[in-house]
Amino acid sequence: MTDQAHTPHALIVGAGIVGLYTAFHLRRAGWRVQIMDRGEPGMGCSAGNAGALSSASVAPLGMPGIVRQAPRMLLDPSGPLSVPPYYWLTAAPWLLRFIQASRPENVAAISQALRHLLDQAISCHLQAMHQLGEDRLVHITGQLHLYPNDKAAAKDSSGWALRRQHGIQVEKLNYPQIQSLEPHIGPHYQLGYFMPDQGMVVNPLRQAQALATALASQGVEFLRDEALSLQREEQRITGVVGRQGMHKADHIVVCAGAWSAKLLQALGYKIPLETQRGYHLTLSDSGIALNRPVVAADRKIFVTPMETGLRLAGTVEFGGLNRGPTQRRLKPLLQYGKLLLPELNTSAKAQSWMGHRPCLPDSLPVLGPAQALGGLWLNFGHGHLGLTMSAVSGKLLSQAMQGRTPDIALAPYALERFSTRP
Repeated sequence: MTDQAHTPHALIVGAGIVGLYTAFHLRRAGWRVQIMDRGEPGMGCSAGNAGALSSASVAPLGMPGIVRQAPRMLLDPSGPLSVPPYYWLTAAPWLLRFIQASRPENVAAISQALRHLLDQAISCHLQAMHQLGEDRLVHITGQLHLYPNDKAAAKDSSGWALRRQHGIQVEKLNYPQIQSLEPHIGPHYQLGYFMPDQGMVVNPLRQAQALATALASQGVEFLRDEALSLQREEQRITGVVGRQGMHKADHIVVCAGAWSAKLLQALGYKIPLETQRGYHLTLSDSGIALNRPVVAADRKIFVTPMETGLRLAGTVEFGGLNRGPTQRRLKPLLQYGKLLLPELNTSAKAQSWMGHRPCLPDSLPVLGPAQALGGLWLNFGHGHLGLTMSAVSGKLLSQAMQGRTPDIALAPYALERFSTRP
């Protein structure tokens, strides 16, 4: 360990899984690290995600043809995407950028950038959990995506083609083959795609807590405070203003998820970061035993067997950071969960949750340095892949902060693709 007076000091804003993995890699490099959050580590999307490690998700959310599909999707009250009338004007600029990103020429570049980030993702999780003695948290189980028929699957054909182009192993299954993997799947879903190399985390909150406990034992300090603004001195960021006072560091790392854009706005950055409010239900006594994450792909609902029960996660709702949950968005999870799994015990005690996925219109995170301001580093906006990408994005940012050449070039994820110099 280097002398304390000469040890680089990083203050990470955000104690979600992305911030925790960033701290993990910086601490391993010998840095002094503090993590600042108003809540307990891992209690946001890090606790509420579907638990899937989806390194095959090389198809961005915006794909060619989305413009034709969107109106029908938006008009379906139980559909996978909802934009309430009160939020249309607010969401419109983001949606226009999303449509632009879905053009074929943009999708190819975005898909390549996703592949670069995802290629190491599961191995990074496995390595980190092994180092912490928590191997049982992460499993390679494969992932099963299901459709009622060929017509339903055809809507996602370009996404499956992209996966195959990137060398991802995909097996097409008929209903008997589906049942051989998961006997509880009902006859509504006759066609499947199985990706055997995908994984899952059996308890995402416990994973975040394991990281936090290990970091605390290694001297990482957790500051229970809400970040209000970033302190700027000429062309350098030198601290974070919290409700409890000023916190100084050599390097400030913004890993604040859906709240990141608000912190950066006062510096002059305009980032099209939108919260896609996600929901889940966890059934403690579902009556169903699954072996892996199963996706009702036509409804975009993930069903994952976890330590705490069977989790049904999905639906995307725009609506900002301040409004409470929309309870009717929970109903489709049970409705379509029952269609997928006819023996599902829908009367079982269910724990509900709503959280804020930080989504950028091109489906890529912001990752790397702020080019105009020294001492400011960024790692946020992972959308629906925050858990999957967290270990690798934390590793890459740590490499850049140490002055090393990251394993992959960070240019495609630069903040400046959206916002001019402040």
